[in-house]
Amino acid sequence: MGGWTAGDIPDLSGRRAIVTGANSGLGHHTALELARRGASVVLACRSAERGQAAADRIKAAVPGADVALGQLDLADLSSVRTFAGRHGDAPLDVLVNNAGVMALPRRTTADGFEMQFGTNHLGHFALTGLLLDALRAAPAPRVVTLTSGFAWTGRLRFDDLHGERRYRKWAAYSQSKLANLVFAKELDRRVRELTSVAAHPGYAATNLQQTGPKMQGSTLMERAFGLGNALVAQSAAAGALPSLYAATALDVRGGACYGPRLLQYRGAPAKVVTPPHADRPGLGERLWQVSEDLTSVSYAPARA
Repeated sequence: MGGWTAGDIPDLSGRRAIVTGANSGLGHHTALELARRGASVVLACRSAERGQAAADRIKAAVPGADVALGQLDLADLSSVRTFAGRHGDAPLDVLVNNAGVMALPRRTTADGFEMQFGTNHLGHFALTGLLLDALRAAPAPRVVTLTSGFAWTGRLRFDDLHGERRYRKWAAYSQSKLANLVFAKELDRRVRELTSVAAHPGYAATNLQQTGPKMQGSTLMERAFGLGNALVAQSAAAGALPSLYAATALDVRGGACYGPRLLQYRGAPAKVVTPPHADRPGLGERLWQVSEDLTSVSYAPARA
C-alpha cells in the first residue's frame, strides 16, 4: 500500500528539534529521520550511556548530522527543569513528546506520582511548559505528543489519579495515554502561537511491551510479547511515521491525531478518529488545572 513515507519529509535545515526517549524504538527512528532531513536534534534520554550510543548510531547513518545528547528523566521534575534550563535558550521548532512507560507494576516517580501518569503525562506537561518560550521563539513551532489506541479505553480518574486506592497496570496505562491525547488537544486550544497534535504508532515492535513483564519477573509474558512483536507488529521505523508526519507534514491540523491508516493498526500515516470522550467539555480544562497544581508549572501568556 502506498502513502506518505520518511522520504516525503521536507528539508528541515535550520530547524531545531527535541525528541524525548530518542535512545531506542519510535523515538530513535523519529530523531534519525529528522536529522537525515537536516534538523538539529537533541536526544532527550534518561540514560546518558544509551543516549550517547543512539547519537553515535545516527551520526554513523547520517554523516555530518547535528545531534546532541540531553539527559532527561521525565519521572523526576527536577531533571525536567534542569533539561529545560539547558536546552530552552534557543528557538525550538519541534518538540516530540515520545518517551513513555507501559503497564508497569505500581511504582512512583521521584515526586510521588504514579509512574505511568507521572512519566507519560505529567513529565511531558512540565517539559512543554518549561520550553514554551523557546517554542514561541520559532516561526511555526509544533508539539507532537504520543498517545495510543489504549486511549479509547482510558478514563481520567481524578479521585484516584495515582492508583493509591486501586491500581490496575493496564487501566493506569490507558489513563496516561488518554491524558496525552487530551493534553495535545487542550494545548492547541490554549497556545495559539504553536500547533499541537497527537500521534500514535499503531502496533509497533519496540521494547516497551516487554518492560512491564520483565519488571514483574514474568518470563512467559515477556516471551509472549516478544513473539507478538516478531509475528504481528510493524517495525519501529514504520511506527515512527505518524510522529514524523505530525511533526513535519504541511497539511497537519492542530488538535488532530495522526496514526496508521489501516484500522489504526498499521500502514501509512493519516489523520485518525479519536475517542469522543477525549473532547468532553471541561475535561481538558480540568486535566490542565490538575497538571499545573501537581507539577507547579504554569504556562505563561504570550509576551506583548
